[in-house]
Amino acid sequence: MATAVSKIALSSSRDIPFNKLVLSQANVRRVKSGLSIDELAKDIERRGLLQSLNVRPVLDDSGAETGTYEVPAGGRRFRALELLVKQKKLNKTAPVPCVVREAGSSILAEDDSLAENVQRVALHPLDQFRAFRDMLEKGMSEEEIAAAFFVPVTVVKQRLRLMSVSEKLLDVYEQDGMRLEQLMAFSISDDAARQEQVWEIVAQSHNREPYVIRRMLTEKTVRASDARARFVGLDAYVAAGGHVMRDLFEDDDGGWLQDPAILDRLVIEKLQAAAEEVRAEGWKWVETALSFPWGHTRHLVEIDGTPALLSEDEAARLAALRAEQETIEAEYAEADELPDEIDHRLGEIEQAIEALETRPAIFDPGDIVRGGAFVSLDSDGTLLIERGFAHPEDLEDENLSDAHDPAAALEDGATSEDHADDTTAGTTGQHTAPDDAEDEDDLRRPIPDRLLSELTAWRTLALRDAFASNPDVALTEFLHTLCLSLFRDDRSGACLEAGVRVVGFPIQAPDLGSSLAAHALRARHEGWKQDLPQDEDELWAWLDRLDETSRSALLAHCLSFGVNALFEKVNPHGSVSPRAIERRLARSNRLASALRLDPVEAGWQPTVENYLGRVTKPHILDAVREARGEQAAGLIAHLKKADMAREAERLLEGFGWLPEALRAGLPEHAAPDEEQNHTAEDVELPAFLNAEIAAE
Repeated sequence: MATAVSKIALSSSRDIPFNKLVLSQANVRRVKSGLSIDELAKDIERRGLLQSLNVRPVLDDSGAETGTYEVPAGGRRFRALELLVKQKKLNKTAPVPCVVREAGSSILAEDDSLAENVQRVALHPLDQFRAFRDMLEKGMSEEEIAAAFFVPVTVVKQRLRLMSVSEKLLDVYEQDGMRLEQLMAFSISDDAARQEQVWEIVAQSHNREPYVIRRMLTEKTVRASDARARFVGLDAYVAAGGHVMRDLFEDDDGGWLQDPAILDRLVIEKLQAAAEEVRAEGWKWVETALSFPWGHTRHLVEIDGTPALLSEDEAARLAALRAEQETIEAEYAEADELPDEIDHRLGEIEQAIEALETRPAIFDPGDIVRGGAFVSLDSDGTLLIERGFAHPEDLEDENLSDAHDPAAALEDGATSEDHADDTTAGTTGQHTAPDDAEDEDDLRRPIPDRLLSELTAWRTLALRDAFASNPDVALTEFLHTLCLSLFRDDRSGACLEAGVRVVGFPIQAPDLGSSLAAHALRARHEGWKQDLPQDEDELWAWLDRLDETSRSALLAHCLSFGVNALFEKVNPHGSVSPRAIERRLARSNRLASALRLDPVEAGWQPTVENYLGRVTKPHILDAVREARGEQAAGLIAHLKKADMAREAERLLEGFGWLPEALRAGLPEHAAPDEEQNHTAEDVELPAFLNAEIAAE
């Protein structure tokens, strides 16, 4: 005979006047968390009490019920009702729905309080998203939904953004097949088919981190921070029919532009329009390109223009700005940190002064009809117009001397063959490493000669900038080179080509012209150029009157163009011997040490384009191992070379790692072996690497 299952009896429920309720000391919730009492009171005011209070009778000393009830479970709701009573929004005798536990129950009050707080299950994010979606479809706005649940509007937008994710992927997430962070990464794209395709690839991969998903979904897009996007403007791009992908879950720096063809068309149209305006000034020719290589004016003669004078209003404005700047700087001279509004104002003043001081040059009409200009896109996304250049044959009849500018001709000696694989007409070339077989990438071959030439070209330019900034070292090196030449007849292998012969860069990376050293040299050269008198006799007298500090600074600047720290591949039939190149590099190391040249401070950092994509996998792993530790290198060792180079760039960012060719001359205390050789224990790895380590 089957045993009858005993039936349970649920506690009775009834309405109890609020003034008959008291908060129990048995309530286990002590720490405030989640929705505040004030917000909960507003929610009850809007929609009423959705959940009853759990109460039990209060007994007197004899064990008899007093007619009062304590609340061990539902204390926050009780506090919210109490607040509404104080605000006169609820009568103190208003009936409150309660579930009443019998007096003398074997279940402790603390047990009820703990169970109510522990047994609850938080709403699944997917359920929250679907609820928000249903409410939106039924007429509520995002702002109304946010107000109803006391969350920021951004939270509602983020949840609703999951509507753009494929239903197939939502089902995968619902079945715990992926993490919420991965699902959010898919929301940057509206292409469900592409989302599913990426998931099929990622699901079979060792690395399923959100950043990998985002990278795959945006690989054919252009960042909004790209110079082209800043030049055109997002509004113009969208107006032309372009689409912008946004990531509502992470800082996306403006998002990604999905239609590069539209963007490039707008850039070209805007550049051509600017070129037409310049051509209308009367120039014989105007060349247009996204960017021109460093030294593109080396075969041209630069035409001197006269800086435009300030108007009376502009001069008064400039004087007022400088006076305000001096007043602010004097007032806060002793302050450790400037207030935000003061710092912002100083920035505005500096920009306004720079705009007034940067005067366009005025050219002679006779020069304009024989000269030309270059119109291109600067690295910061602004329009760059270089006026006043002429072909020598166009000026032959004028008997003008070659005003060749060494700052713009650092590539003297380069041939068209040198640049054939670097640049194409009108665009900056991009180096591409040969698609070596994977087994070849595993060999630790020597760094390619071309890469070594590029690295030393970068170092030479940085050396020139540091050299020009230190007249004492410049003079010492100048005298040292002269003494070797005059007293010992030793002219080979000098790292300072005193004379001064401008040393060009036959081989250079595309980003050399936008480096910090290049910008500094250009600015310094233009500053001196504006100060120098045009007449030869006046120039001699001006130099004769120049104070020693300025004379030394000018000497250092002029000599800097002769600094040669370049590695060259030895030509058996050439005039430079291996011994001469070896001595040149050794002397440049001594010079770098005297100048305390730090390539990291000078702006160099390893990227796929300038190093990591140009060397084999062992070199990449050596760099990561040295900067981030063995474990970090092990985590990317399984990747293919292209992926490894990209991840290595991210891992090395900000860690000051340098290839061997750029370390020469560094002070001993900054040697990589001592300060950059970390272990996994003393390096703070990114979150995704920590997660993988923990999983192992």
